[in-house]
Amino acid sequence: MRYCINCCIHLLPNDFHRHCFRCRGPNHNNQKCPVCRGENRIPLYTDSKQMKLLAVLEVRTDHSESWNGFFCLRKGKLCSLIFGLIIMTLVMASYVLTGAKHGLLLIPSPFHYGAFTSNPNLMDNESLSDMKDHYQPSKMNISYVKDYPSIKLIIDTITSKIEFITRQRPDLEELRKQEPHMFSVIPNKFLPNSKNPCWYEEYRGNTTTDPYATNSYALYSKRFRTIFDYLRKVFWNHLYHYKDKHYRLRCLPHFYIIGQPKCGTTDLYDRLRLHPDVRFSAIKEPHWWTRKRFGIIRLRDGFHDRYPVEDYLDLFDLAAHQIQGVLQSEVTKEHGNMNNIIIGEASASTMWDNNAWIFFYDNSTEGEPPFLIQDFIHAFQPNAKLIIMLRDPVERLYSDYLYFASANKSVEDFHEKVAESLQLFENCVLDYSLRACVYNNTLNNAMPVRLQVGLYVVYLLDWLTVFDKDQILVLRLEDHASNVKYTMHMVFQFLGLGPLSEKQEALITKSPASNTRRPEDRSLGPMLPTTKAILRDFYRPFNTKLAQVLFDDAFLWKRT
Repeated sequence: MRYCINCCIHLLPNDFHRHCFRCRGPNHNNQKCPVCRGENRIPLYTDSKQMKLLAVLEVRTDHSESWNGFFCLRKGKLCSLIFGLIIMTLVMASYVLTGAKHGLLLIPSPFHYGAFTSNPNLMDNESLSDMKDHYQPSKMNISYVKDYPSIKLIIDTITSKIEFITRQRPDLEELRKQEPHMFSVIPNKFLPNSKNPCWYEEYRGNTTTDPYATNSYALYSKRFRTIFDYLRKVFWNHLYHYKDKHYRLRCLPHFYIIGQPKCGTTDLYDRLRLHPDVRFSAIKEPHWWTRKRFGIIRLRDGFHDRYPVEDYLDLFDLAAHQIQGVLQSEVTKEHGNMNNIIIGEASASTMWDNNAWIFFYDNSTEGEPPFLIQDFIHAFQPNAKLIIMLRDPVERLYSDYLYFASANKSVEDFHEKVAESLQLFENCVLDYSLRACVYNNTLNNAMPVRLQVGLYVVYLLDWLTVFDKDQILVLRLEDHASNVKYTMHMVFQFLGLGPLSEKQEALITKSPASNTRRPEDRSLGPMLPTTKAILRDFYRPFNTKLAQVLFDDAFLWKRT
C-alpha cells in the first residue's frame, strides 16, 4: 500500500500517483518524484500487517485483503445515509403519533393560582375585512369530532355555574383613597365654553424647562419621541399668559372607544379621525387606564414605575393646542361660541382588562376586584361617551389567535388551545364566581387563548352599573362591514357631530378597511367545524343575555 507524503492521499495499487493533486502538476515526473520511487517511506509492522508512518504521524492499516480505501469511503457514506433516513423516519413517526393523542387534552388538571405570568396580550388591534373573507370548508377531522362529547360536559358545567349578579358600586371617597394624586390633578369642573372636558393648569416652568422630560411614554418608546420633540418646540407658544402667570390647557377625552380587540375598533378609529371636529390622543392605544397607570409596559417584563396621570394628559396636548386656538379666537370671544372640537381615545383594552387590580387593591371581595376602570372614569367624567364594537365571539377568538400566535399556527393547534382554556375556565368557576374568574389575572394569563374577552355581557353589565345606557353605543362589526356609511352616521349622531359635505363623507366612508387579516393567516382557512360548534355552545348563554340587555337579537349571532 502506497501513500503520498506530501498530501497523505492513499494511492491505490497500480496507481502511478494520478490521485495526488497537490504534488502532481504539469511538470510532474514519476521517475524524479521521491514518493513515486518509493523513497521517504518508513515501514512499520503491527499485528503482522505492514503499516506506514506518514509525515502527519498518522498510522493507517492496510486493508488490502478486505476493501480498498475507495470502496471504504463509498460504503461509509452509504451507511451514514441509511442511518440518517432511519433517524428521520423515527422522528417523524414520533411527531405524528404524539400529535394524534388529542385525548390527553381532556385530562383534568388542577388550576394553580401563582405569580404574574407572561402572555402576549399587549397591543389589541382589530380587523374589519375578516368579515368578508370566504374560504372553502375544511375536511372534518375524525379525532376532533370525538373530542366534542367530552368537551361538551365541560361546557355544561360552566353553563350551570353562570350567574349574573350586579356588583356593588364603590363610593367616591373609597376611590379618592385609592388614587389621591389623580384626584388632585383632575378638577371636578371643566370649561363651560368647550364641548370637550378641558381646564387650565398653572405652569411653573420657564423657557428652558423641558415639560416632557419625565414623560414615561417618551422615555420607554422610541416611536413616540418624534411626537414629543415637536411638542417641545411649540409648547411655549401655546401657553396662556395671565397676570404674570403661565397656564397650559389640559384636556381629557370626550369619548372612549373601549373595545373589543379584533372587533374593528382600528377601522372605526381611522375613519373617525378624518372628521374635521374629531381629534385623538397622540398614540392610538395608550392603555393608560388598564396598564400604564399600574406600571405595566409588557406583561412578560413585569412591573415598571407607574405612569402618572400627567403623562396621560400630555398625550392630548396636540388636540388641546387646537382647542385653545378656538377658545382664544376673536370670533369665540365676541360671540361666545362654543368649541366643538372633541377628543377621543381608542384603547381596546379599556372595556375588559382589569388584570392588574390584584396587585394594587385589597383582595377582600372573594376574588372580585373592588374597583374597576369604569369607576374612576365615571368619577372624573360622569358625562363621558363610550363606544363599543363587537363581533361574533367565536370568530373574534379565532382572529385573536391568528394575530397573536407567533409560530406553529394551525386549526388543530387552535382546537387544542380552546380545549385547554375551557378546562382552566371550568376549574375556576367551580370555586369562584363568574366575575372573579373573568377578572382573574392568573387564569387569564394561563389560558392559551383569550376566551374571556368574548364574554361581552359580563363587562357591559359592569359598565352599566356606573354609566347610563344612553351613554354607551354598541355596534356590531358585521353591520359595519356590510354598511360602513350607516354605522358611521350612527356614531356621528351619538357624538353630536355636525353635518358633513358629500366630499368629506365620501372620504370617511369609502376609505379602505384598516388592519385586515394578514395573507399568511388567510391561507390557514377557517377553524375546524368541531371547534366552532364547541365555541358556539360556550358563548351561547352569554350571547343570549347580551341580546336581552340590548333588546336586539342580532347579538345572538345566529347567522354567522
